[in-house]
Amino acid sequence: MGKFILNTDSVKKVIKIELEGTFSNDDGLKSIQAYQQTINPITPADYALDIDCRKLNVTAPDVVPLLESCFVMFKADGFDKVSLTLENNPILKMQLARLGRKAGLENLEIISTVSA
Repeated sequence: MGKFILNTDSVKKVIKIELEGTFSNDDGLKSIQAYQQTINPITPADYALDIDCRKLNVTAPDVVPLLESCFVMFKADGFDKVSLTLENNPILKMQLARLGRKAGLENLEIISTVSA
């Protein structure tokens, strides 16, 4: 089961999202609804989107279209910058980079950290 936590930092102008586990289509749809409620009162172009994927598992093939629609949504919302932070997970990094390119998300930055 996938979990998500959304926070808005109005001072730093950052929307922070933490993702954890393996997302089903249902989990993904719930996270999209929460995301839309979070960004409704703000102007996304004034904000950066910071997504922590360090506890996220590689997305199952049947959920990839939903994840891809999230990248398209991030592009459409027009965030100043979109950052994804990953543990040292080359497969997930490749998957997310490919989806970002496919969605045309030019301001995407993927940061890989190595856990100690």
